[in-house]
Amino acid sequence: MTTMRILATTLLCGLLSVAASAQALPEKFDPARDAAADVATAVALAKAQGKRVLVDVGGQWCSWCHILDRFVAANADVRTLVDANYVWLKVNWSKENKNEALLARWPAIRGYPHLFVLDADGRLLHSQETDVLESGKDYDRAKFVAFLRKWAPPRGA
Repeated sequence: MTTMRILATTLLCGLLSVAASAQALPEKFDPARDAAADVATAVALAKAQGKRVLVDVGGQWCSWCHILDRFVAANADVRTLVDANYVWLKVNWSKENKNEALLARWPAIRGYPHLFVLDADGRLLHSQETDVLESGKDYDRAKFVAFLRKWAPPRGA
């Protein structure tokens, strides 16, 4: 019985740690954040949850970043795909903090927002310009869904 309690306690602590880490990730672009630490947290969460990391690089100054947030929130199918397959992480890029050391790991960014897809080990899988996902003054639902499905982790893996 003691072994079962230890196992249950360990499992509960692990689940609480994952939940606390998820809450610790930024909900907006914040120049005061340690982006490298946030990526490490997101990767750990992705590994624990069988997901990938979607790194959203932008800033509070970026109108298309806010349009992207509204688009994801307004489209239940997009939100469901994101929640089921990705740990979404906002990484700030602004005059206050360009996060150059972190962003130097990945391909150069042409415009904002920019999305990077990482696997559960933190390896870069894809660099995505978001202008090709736009339609008029919003994002194209079909293109965005196709992007999310293409880079989602394989099920059963």
